[in-house]
Amino acid sequence: MSDQTVGTKGATRRQLLRGGAGLGMGLLAAGVVPEITGASVARAADDATQEGRQRATFDFGWKFVRGDQDGAQDPAFDDAGWQDVDLPHDWSIEGPLSASEPSGGPGGWVPTGIGWYRKRFTVPSSRPGHRFVIDFDGAYQRSTVWINGHELGHRPYGYVPFAYDLTPHLVDGDNVIAVRVDNSRQPNSRWYSGSGIYRHTWLTAMHDVHVGQWGTQVIVEHAAAETATLQIRTRVQNEGSRPLQVFLQTDLVDAEGRTVATVESSKTIPHGNEHTFRQQLDVDDPELWTVDDPVMYTVKSTVRTRPGPGGEALGVVDVYLTPIGIRTAVFDADRGLLINGQQVKMNGVNLHHDGGLVGAAVPEGVWVRRLGILKEMGCNAVRTGHTPFATEVLDLFDRMGFLVMNEVFDEWKAPKPQVAPNGYSAYFEEWFERDVVNVVHRDRNHPSVVMWSAGNEVADQSPEGDPNGHVTLRRLNEVFHREDPTRLVTVGCDRMGHERPGAATTDEFIAEMDIIGYNYCNRWRNRAHLYMEVDREKWGHKPMVGSESSSMTTNHSLDVENQYKFISTRDYASGDFMWTGVDYLGETSSPNSRGFGGGVLNLCGFKKNGYHFYQSQWTEEPMLYLFPHWNQNVPVGRLVSVRCFTNCDSVELFLHGRSLGVKGYWHPAIGMIESFGNYPPERSTPRTTSDLSLVWDVPYEPGTLRAVGRKLNDVAVTTELSTTSAPAAVRLSVDRDEITADRRDVAHVVAEIVDADGLVVPTASNRVTWSVSGPVTYLGSDNGNMSDLQDYRLTERNAFQGRLLAILQAQDESGEVTVSATAPGLAGATAQFRVDG
Repeated sequence: MSDQTVGTKGATRRQLLRGGAGLGMGLLAAGVVPEITGASVARAADDATQEGRQRATFDFGWKFVRGDQDGAQDPAFDDAGWQDVDLPHDWSIEGPLSASEPSGGPGGWVPTGIGWYRKRFTVPSSRPGHRFVIDFDGAYQRSTVWINGHELGHRPYGYVPFAYDLTPHLVDGDNVIAVRVDNSRQPNSRWYSGSGIYRHTWLTAMHDVHVGQWGTQVIVEHAAAETATLQIRTRVQNEGSRPLQVFLQTDLVDAEGRTVATVESSKTIPHGNEHTFRQQLDVDDPELWTVDDPVMYTVKSTVRTRPGPGGEALGVVDVYLTPIGIRTAVFDADRGLLINGQQVKMNGVNLHHDGGLVGAAVPEGVWVRRLGILKEMGCNAVRTGHTPFATEVLDLFDRMGFLVMNEVFDEWKAPKPQVAPNGYSAYFEEWFERDVVNVVHRDRNHPSVVMWSAGNEVADQSPEGDPNGHVTLRRLNEVFHREDPTRLVTVGCDRMGHERPGAATTDEFIAEMDIIGYNYCNRWRNRAHLYMEVDREKWGHKPMVGSESSSMTTNHSLDVENQYKFISTRDYASGDFMWTGVDYLGETSSPNSRGFGGGVLNLCGFKKNGYHFYQSQWTEEPMLYLFPHWNQNVPVGRLVSVRCFTNCDSVELFLHGRSLGVKGYWHPAIGMIESFGNYPPERSTPRTTSDLSLVWDVPYEPGTLRAVGRKLNDVAVTTELSTTSAPAAVRLSVDRDEITADRRDVAHVVAEIVDADGLVVPTASNRVTWSVSGPVTYLGSDNGNMSDLQDYRLTERNAFQGRLLAILQAQDESGEVTVSATAPGLAGATAQFRVDG
């Protein structure tokens, strides 16, 4: 029977869909109860009951042990002495850190090794016509999974999602799933990887006829204010024992649950086969997804069946939900990135996947806080360096309005010296296609994802790494384009223009890239000031992007300023991703350091000086920021350079009320308009430097610096920087008044060391003791100081630059939480918040 398609459409209303359509809760089976996931968006009826499909978190109630265990896959194995854990779980972050650990500086000096997980669960004794599938969003690394002693499969790469069908091996009564995670081959990562089942898991029960794993693909063919056209491909599987006529109804649903467009098709699918339905939805007055207004919809796929003449109608057998955003993303060789036809410059950061003191098992709330702070900076783009991220983080990118370079690999066939022979190159040839397919299928419906990156600084880009590296890239591109024909592919190349024989990125390799990705493009000769302009004559028909560049962190950098000037004034430069948005664990060479400190936020999410440089260039709301702090340990009268980041037209600096002068800069330069000699008003503002920051050399004396920022001649913003007195007290603040009693949600508690006037003492390092009561778990504390190697779980820690952070995770009971912080010789502090179901 051929496809039969009838389409209808309805009106839409402006909504932000901060998740999927509202869904009822239900029991998956005895002993498997769905848990509320807080802010998590619905994915394929996530943690919910639909007709024919029930999907529940599988994160809770596991047993864990470190070290290899003979026979632990056997259901009868005695695990009574194992540790009780919930997932996500990362055993490496528990430490202790040691220079003797084989993970070394690249891995952050943490313990790794082998670990085992086991979980018992039951399913209904009567389950004909149903299938049970377990999903892992990631396990690091070399995972092997068994159900009731039957091996289901092995997955070497630790950053990819995968799933197994449990159905053939399930039994009445207790079932036992066992997972062995082997992270013993060290070093295998150039940054902190974590160890264990460090991402979420789900168990899904579904009818034999169902939408396949990541089985929808929504292609926005056209998007404008008046209309949008969606091409929807839905893969439906019939794993039953007979052919069935299958009806697929696809609805587009807005935030209020209103169906705004519908299409229905039918097809007879033989047993043991699948069919990909191709449908079109036309949408009137769509609300388009943008970085400033990330409107989300849900595609609801409803599957019904009929067995044939004389057979009983089975009705609805599956409902599958796919969050989407309606937008187009086009990379133009001359105009850069166009979102819905409008030019958008990517103000990007690179991020690694760890969350500081929580390691690789990062609660979603940690990402919400970090991404919110970066958004406040004006950041609108993220490169996932150098691996696929967790599902819930991609959901946050969608809902918070980020553009994503979704990167998959750090190694291809040619190994990198930091990890050889244990890196991904050992598995590439056998696994790359399966790994790419899984990542692309999981992530291709995210509106935030605007391009794929096949690799980062792979040695295969040059002849000395692999003379046939361009062939490898061609093979990768074939997989990316086959599975997702809507997005282009780049590679972060760090050897453009390299002058050592055999070391440069080859023309053959460049030719295979859809988008030319530049890592540190200013390294060689005139690229130091011409950047990617050097390649425009030969490769000007290709889009270009700065995939990785140096960042401004604690100290000022003219190189960073100059690169920003270049990127921001060239339309063809799609954007730039600086390294990095947040400090991260690992990639260090010193045993006295636990990580890499090149972020504009430290491990606690506290802002460094450089954060405010990007904010001054990426935001419009008037701001100014002065540094360094004014507790300088220098003689009175010594000149101190005071620098100001601002987006104001001019700034006047005062010390004790005395003016130290008015300064300003123009970027870009201001030319005549309309007629000769006619300049806009901004031309009349002071221009005292060609830099993107202002500097006064000030004879030091304790007191107060005051800066007044003006837009044209009107005061727009002021700030003060004062010398503090000695530490007098601890001050606490909590980022949430209430968190959800779901064993996942978190609160961030910040302790500040303040003087008698309530000013943070920027040099304070007092030792603070935490005390917590109420239905929460203390995950740990950190101060952002890379040389502090203490256990995160200690309840005592020194402040760094006057601050430190604690993270508390909700339990599954409601109640009041009281947090106290004390320090010898200082007045203590208490804060409260609530955990509520």
